[in-house]
Amino acid sequence: MATPRKSTEAFRERAELLDFLLEVSRITSETLDLEKLLANVANIVKTVVPYDLFAILLYSEKNQGLRIRYSIGHREEVVRSMVIGLGEGIVGTAAQSREPVLVEDVRADPRYLVALDAVQSELAVPMMTHGKLVGVIDLQSTRVRAFRDQDRRIMRLIASRVGGSIENASLYRRVNHQNRTFRTLAQLSQEFSSILDLDELLGKIAASVRTLINYDAFSILLVDAEKKLLRFRFSVRYDQRVDLDNIALGKGITGAAAESRQTVRVVNTMRDPRYIASQPDIHSEMAVPLIVQDRVVGVLNMESERIGNFTEEHERTLSLLAPQIASSVENARLYEELAGREQRMDQDLKAARKLQKVLLPREAEIRGLEIAIRSRAAREISGDVYEFFEQGEEYAVIAFGDVSGKGAAAALYGALISGLLRILAPRRKSPAMLMQSLNEALLERKVDAVYATLMVLLWEPATHQMTISNAGAEPLLISRGGKIIAAKAEGMPIGLLEHQTYDEVSYQAETGDMLLLFSDGVEDQLNSQEDHFGSARVQRLLTQHDTDTPRLIVDQIFQQLDDFRDGVALTDDQTVVTMRVG
Repeated sequence: MATPRKSTEAFRERAELLDFLLEVSRITSETLDLEKLLANVANIVKTVVPYDLFAILLYSEKNQGLRIRYSIGHREEVVRSMVIGLGEGIVGTAAQSREPVLVEDVRADPRYLVALDAVQSELAVPMMTHGKLVGVIDLQSTRVRAFRDQDRRIMRLIASRVGGSIENASLYRRVNHQNRTFRTLAQLSQEFSSILDLDELLGKIAASVRTLINYDAFSILLVDAEKKLLRFRFSVRYDQRVDLDNIALGKGITGAAAESRQTVRVVNTMRDPRYIASQPDIHSEMAVPLIVQDRVVGVLNMESERIGNFTEEHERTLSLLAPQIASSVENARLYEELAGREQRMDQDLKAARKLQKVLLPREAEIRGLEIAIRSRAAREISGDVYEFFEQGEEYAVIAFGDVSGKGAAAALYGALISGLLRILAPRRKSPAMLMQSLNEALLERKVDAVYATLMVLLWEPATHQMTISNAGAEPLLISRGGKIIAAKAEGMPIGLLEHQTYDEVSYQAETGDMLLLFSDGVEDQLNSQEDHFGSARVQRLLTQHDTDTPRLIVDQIFQQLDDFRDGVALTDDQTVVTMRVG
């Protein structure tokens, strides 16, 4: 810094003092880099108030304490581990009273917290902004009565001008850190769509987390509910794979995190009786539960050789990352299980087809509706989506749609939609709001060139009211007395474009109404002349047979489809659902 060194007596003219304070404001407002800003403050103070030890402590409202964020002359172990509570010591007194505290001889003051034996005097000045405590500037000297009232006054003026700048720089740093976190989240989301090998995925996660939080050892443990164990699935120390023993649920710091469903951050493992020594020279640890759909599936654990290595900010970072990591790990783990089944069979997709038969309902029971379902895949597994689930006695949700493309990729995306539907539906009674939330959730996990058409129906059996929202799916066909009733709703497919809103239409059903849903694979089916089966045939079948049972109508549609195609391969997945209002 170019500003010449001077004492507070140098400000004999008011104009000179104002010029200095303007210079303070200029220098502290010219950067949002917190490290550079704090160094600038230290240099500014040195020009007017000589010191031997210097510290800027920032206040954490959550922990009700101050930690050294920048220092000159303090021992490293003091900087790393000291946390000063409000009212504790000279610094804590200044923070609590919001007034500077000047101690001419610390040996005569019982509040003094020994930082260095040679210290003789101390001046602590709180920094405030908009009535909020930001932190404390602390000066210490090896001389008795090194600081005077003039120093206290000028430091109060300096603190009043730098507090806001430090708060802004801290906020900017947090925002930057959050942006890095969000980029990591996006990276992990992309990896989920491209990495199905669990070990490879966990290696990517370990590397991504390390770009944000430095650690010496990293592990992911998965819950073995049957044996009540946390099994080490992936562990590294200094980037080298290591093998560790499993841990019983509830034991150790990782077991505590799994049992409490809360992050456990240990400043000093030697003082925590829960610590299980698995690595030499470990002194701090942080364990984060991985939770999917209110179920703990594992624990992410980090260890360091430094005491207090993991901070409150690190904990906040992992609270943002943990849900995405949990989802990615669980999805990869489930796929690994599926791959294990596939290896025991002649073809991988045969195992996937068996799994889909379990996941997709073949029949459904909804009060007030008699339902028949039939579906077949163009390949081994289908990308069509259909779900039926009641939400208490009041209403039921019916979803019907089709994922773009065919085969395993479409089926996996359809399974994702089904899972999200069950998570989101209980909190959103409106089909339009449910569709909008589902679209946003899918875009957070966006897969290039993959989207889905979907219709969501909310059925209220007590009133026979049906509320419909549509995202590009084939329209609901309603036959009453052999005539088609329009219940048209339109919207953009989900998982394609951001900021989409969806409309709703209501339909008052009557006893005997026949409702029909069909995927576009039905009307798009080709014959040997490359003619399409078409939706008109579906409508004629419905009106001609609307007095038959839902099962007979479904079977009739598939029979005519097979007669029409006459041996031509299925053009696309085909699903038909019929529902009679009772």
